[in-house]
Amino acid sequence: MKLSLKKIHHIAIICSNYERSKKFYTEVLGLEIWQEHYRAARDSYKLDLKLHDNYIIELFSFPTTPARPSFPEAAGLRHLAFEVDDLTAEINKLEEAGIPHEGIRIDELTQKRFTFFSDPDQLPIELYEL
Repeated sequence: MKLSLKKIHHIAIICSNYERSKKFYTEVLGLEIWQEHYRAARDSYKLDLKLHDNYIIELFSFPTTPARPSFPEAAGLRHLAFEVDDLTAEINKLEEAGIPHEGIRIDELTQKRFTFFSDPDQLPIELYEL
């Protein structure tokens, strides 16, 4: 038996500081706000973000969230990866924004260039050049 999946619908991320993460995902990554809701019963925000008119991320906030174990790598979602045309140009933008990143690495299987940086809650984000 196989499911009949079509594509990834969205990725859900829980942040520790809603305004900081909202700014990061919209102003640094350039995702567009599709919908934003405050859910009073849960004291929680839900922000739906899209990339090129494709719904991609649900950003949630909750009053008290435990820190995400990242280093050493923990079981679960390893990282979020975005395709870019020019890795060097995107790294320059990260540096202009004061966002630390790893150096450029080469994928040993494809010989493509990539790098990692982190969101405000240390979720690893990859930029992968095609």
